[in-house]
Amino acid sequence: MKKVLALTMMILVVFVSCKKTEPVAPTITPSAPKEAEVVEPAGNQCYSYSANNSMVDLSFNVNSHQEVNGTLSYNISGKDKNEGILVGNMKGDTLIAEYTFTSEGVSSVREVAFLHKDATFIEGYGDTIEANDKVTFKDKSKLKFDQKNTLVKVDCKPVQ
Repeated sequence: MKKVLALTMMILVVFVSCKKTEPVAPTITPSAPKEAEVVEPAGNQCYSYSANNSMVDLSFNVNSHQEVNGTLSYNISGKDKNEGILVGNMKGDTLIAEYTFTSEGVSSVREVAFLHKDATFIEGYGDTIEANDKVTFKDKSKLKFDQKNTLVKVDCKPVQ
């Protein structure tokens, strides 16, 4: 009888020790979903550069999809004046756009880039290629932004 009792006790010990206890998972309380941040249109924005008898005027509107529409004009001393329309996108802090302009009665299209920094826009320069009657940058990641031609924020002129 002692053998049966000892054997039963050993079997019970084995069963009790083999019983797995499920770890208690921490309770996760979901937080309320965050509302998507809506970027409101910024309205008309105007920037200008003026020095050494040269002038650059940039005026545009940015919509909620970061699409840019506006005008750009260059009146650089010793060069022909050109002015036209700007259509593009804000990509982070950089405005990349197609500039369709007229100079000496000839219409042209070239890509322009402006870096938005400290309430100014700084024009970007780099190697370009011409294809399909457009001049575009070869590699936008290699653009250089020259702070000597910095466009500062100005009040927009009323439309006449």
